[in-house]
Amino acid sequence: MKLFLIVILAIFVFGSVVAFADKGTFVDKVQFIQYVDENTALEEVRNGNLDIYYYRVSSDRIEDAKSREGLNVFQSTGGSFSILVNPATSDKFNPFSLHEVRFALNYLIDRELIVNEFLGGYGTTMISAYNPFDPDYLLVLEELESFNFRYNPKLAEEMISNALVTSGAEKIDDKWFYDSKPIEVIIFIRSDDPVRKSIGEILSSQLEKFGFTVKKDFGDLNKAFSIVYGSDPAEQKWNIYTEGWAGRSAFVKYDSLVTAQMYSPWYCNMPGFCNPSYWNYKNDTIDSLSMNVFNGNFTSAQERADLLKQATNMGVKESVRIFLASKIDQYVSNDRIRGIVNDFGAGVPSRFTPINVKSDSDFVKIGVKQIYQGAWNPIGGLSDLYSRAIWDNVSEPLIFKHPYTGVSIPIRTQWHVEAPGPTEKLVVPEDAIKWNSTQQSWIKVGKGNQATTKVTFNLKFSNWHNGQPMDMNDLMYSIYFLYEWTCETEEDKTCDSEYSSKAYQAAQTLVGVRVIDKDTIEVYQNYWHFDEAEIADSAGVWASMPWEIMFAMEKSVTDGKAAFSRSNAIGNDVEWLSLIVPDDANMIKSNLEEFKQSNFVPPALATFESDPSYYDSRYDSSISWIAQKNHAIISNGPFYLENYSPEARTITIHAFDDPTYPFEAGYWKDFANVKLSKINHVEIPDVISIGKEITIPVFVNDESTIYYYFINADNKVVASGTKKSENNKIDIILSKDKTALFSVGANDLKIFSVSDSALRPDIFRTSFLGIKGEYTAPPERLNIESEILSVEQDYVMPVIVIIAIIIGIFIVLKRKRRQQ
Repeated sequence: MKLFLIVILAIFVFGSVVAFADKGTFVDKVQFIQYVDENTALEEVRNGNLDIYYYRVSSDRIEDAKSREGLNVFQSTGGSFSILVNPATSDKFNPFSLHEVRFALNYLIDRELIVNEFLGGYGTTMISAYNPFDPDYLLVLEELESFNFRYNPKLAEEMISNALVTSGAEKIDDKWFYDSKPIEVIIFIRSDDPVRKSIGEILSSQLEKFGFTVKKDFGDLNKAFSIVYGSDPAEQKWNIYTEGWAGRSAFVKYDSLVTAQMYSPWYCNMPGFCNPSYWNYKNDTIDSLSMNVFNGNFTSAQERADLLKQATNMGVKESVRIFLASKIDQYVSNDRIRGIVNDFGAGVPSRFTPINVKSDSDFVKIGVKQIYQGAWNPIGGLSDLYSRAIWDNVSEPLIFKHPYTGVSIPIRTQWHVEAPGPTEKLVVPEDAIKWNSTQQSWIKVGKGNQATTKVTFNLKFSNWHNGQPMDMNDLMYSIYFLYEWTCETEEDKTCDSEYSSKAYQAAQTLVGVRVIDKDTIEVYQNYWHFDEAEIADSAGVWASMPWEIMFAMEKSVTDGKAAFSRSNAIGNDVEWLSLIVPDDANMIKSNLEEFKQSNFVPPALATFESDPSYYDSRYDSSISWIAQKNHAIISNGPFYLENYSPEARTITIHAFDDPTYPFEAGYWKDFANVKLSKINHVEIPDVISIGKEITIPVFVNDESTIYYYFINADNKVVASGTKKSENNKIDIILSKDKTALFSVGANDLKIFSVSDSALRPDIFRTSFLGIKGEYTAPPERLNIESEILSVEQDYVMPVIVIIAIIIGIFIVLKRKRRQQ
């Protein structure tokens, strides 16, 4: 699926092959309507004018039963907040080009304040790209604990001052200067999000107190696209940006992208964004580590975990992107709505919600924060959560992720994986083919080629929304596109600064493909994983749009009229190609008309014999669609895009009522129900004797697996393990050798509990006191006077020690916290 992700940046899903159905949804029409103000949207949902709101609602608006009347309330754990720091060097002094200054920000930001005040307690602190609800979080937990970040502005100021003085800056009258000029810091603050606005204001205030000259620049995502993501970092139009991340489009068990996306320059999401004309952040070590994860260059689960630990450690230390908090979002729907699928990654705006939702009407209205925030094209567009939430219902992936376990499941395919082992090889048939960009043709791989894995896909095609049948040409064109757009030379027209780096990595693992028949293809790749479903996911080849639309988009870009990505659009001073915009759709239509008039066959398809009428039919159908709909969004999902109205701020999608669509309404209905693991009780004493064996019973609500971690005062994990429940109980047994590693004083215990059917953990956290020697609990009633007068009284400890212990217990109890 990695190939599909890179080729078209659409989401892939594996599911069972089923009988064909006329319509795959319960409702006939879904309209997405912009509601910028969450309070207005909440009232509209409560009154029934909206059915669902695809944005979080403030917890204080729905905190009691009365305020929830008429509503269904859902909690989601996918999103997070971070700050992006500009580390560029240029003629103007940039304090954040100094690593020590960037790293000091970790102590300057009060993460607990963000969670408890700005989020109203609906969230958790985080210091890396992994939040506590990510399946891979437990693999890096020990690494994260070692940082021991705490809010400490005094330490932050000391670190920043030392770094600035060393670099030649000086402080005059409580203001920092460099080269006799005030050191200016520009903070781009997202004013359309109250949480990020508050984060930006607090950070600005702190930096001003330290002596920086702070300029605050307020704006929304569209402005951020230009100022932050679309400008040369060396120009220093910004120094810090308050970022926010929505949940992923799907919950992911094995995330091969997060260290690349959040920390690695090669993925083109770090300052510079791979634009060759800009200053670009470089870090070859993180690139190498994250590429190994992405490309499956490991031989075991432990080796993969080690790669994640190293990449995460370096990403946190570099502090170019600093994570602050994971949010627990609350979504609302009207109580007449049924069948919502609250994906652990995407939340309520999952691709399965519109597909599975039921209402008293066949028309559902969904409120969205923004209706249009970026271009709609499957190569370098569809990059914001608002467009993705709609696109994921218009386009159907080959493979997707289970909403509660994150494992890869087949949607439009069944697969067979051959994977002899991470260091073993398979012989690639010499008639397997790959695209040769130099020769502009498909060539046979020839004799002597080997691959690590082979995946055979039996595909479930359907009609495209324009009525044309999907076929193997669509897949071969997407594979061609992957090879062709790897940007082999700087003069190459088939090059995009954001897309090509990702395409190159994917193409490196692809050895070749072999078409078996009209709906079966073999994919040979140098990719391995200990989970065979992930091997299939990586190899997945699919198309999110007809080949003729892809071809017409290519022509628009190579002719210099538009660009696939935001960065290239800004760098080349052309439009960011958006197929939902009438002008761009008509540009695609003109290209299609030109292709038809000249009887043009794309080089990528010239090798495969087809009747000339086939190409005419393809061109005609897409030309007709664009003329009728005034947009060029043609795909294969359970809904098709009916219209986009900028004036009304609406996008409307209709059910794709077609006999070739493979899933009947209700096929995914089981996803509307999930049973979570819950920790009911943990019997842990407040005081534990160091060097003594101890048993700690844990009681859970169902068959569950727990992961436990004991952390001493030096923030070292001194004992950890995994255990499955028996009869809803688990005993954690620690030997005396393990408890000997506890600190005298406060220690912490963290327990994560998950079920086999749902990997969202219930989290238990507490502190306990470690003491040397035997501990005898104090009696319930202590007569201090009699203890002093009767020296023959045989207490184990002096009263003064008992009182000290009682005080210690009180402190520990105050530190107890349970996170759900």
